[in-house]
Amino acid sequence: MAGMVDEEFESVLTTVGPRLRALRRERGTTLAKLAAATGISLSTLSRLESGQRKPTLELLLPLAREYRVPLDELVGAPATGDPRIHPRPVTRNGQTIIPLTRHLGGMHAFKHIVPPGRNTEPEPELKVHEGYEWLYVLSGRLRLVLGARDLVLTAGEAAEFDTRTPHAFGNAGPHPVEFLSLFGPQGERMHVRARPGTSVR
Repeated sequence: MAGMVDEEFESVLTTVGPRLRALRRERGTTLAKLAAATGISLSTLSRLESGQRKPTLELLLPLAREYRVPLDELVGAPATGDPRIHPRPVTRNGQTIIPLTRHLGGMHAFKHIVPPGRNTEPEPELKVHEGYEWLYVLSGRLRLVLGARDLVLTAGEAAEFDTRTPHAFGNAGPHPVEFLSLFGPQGERMHVRARPGTSVR
């Protein structure tokens, strides 16, 4: 999950440089004039536009003020007029993951579809990463291996856990399992506790 968030973040950052260059040319100004107006060095501005320098809030704020545009426009945030999201499913580690949020930072929501036979072995590969996760089973039988615990959650059950605990998801039934998950930075918690299910071992 953290990998998906990181990839989404990086994909947005890579578009900032070309957007800054296009905006500067549209305004008919030079890097030297922009450097004088913002206090950002010419070399830093050049590296920002070429993608060699990662944009930070400290760099983007003076540029947004100078160009008189919202910060969202510089980073290519989606328009706020239409709240609908058009998710693009991705397949990873044998399961389909559908992002349900589009904003960077804060909580991220996903829908997962895990096919039968996924992670049914006695000792599946466990993942560890920073963050906190909440999940809710929509249908099927979800296997959740969490540290030394091996649980099965059915439709209507929820769980939450610190993702620094070794964990893995699997399908404990004969049909695809579908579940929703919320993933957030370390320390953000959803106050819904897991109910132990039947061990698949």
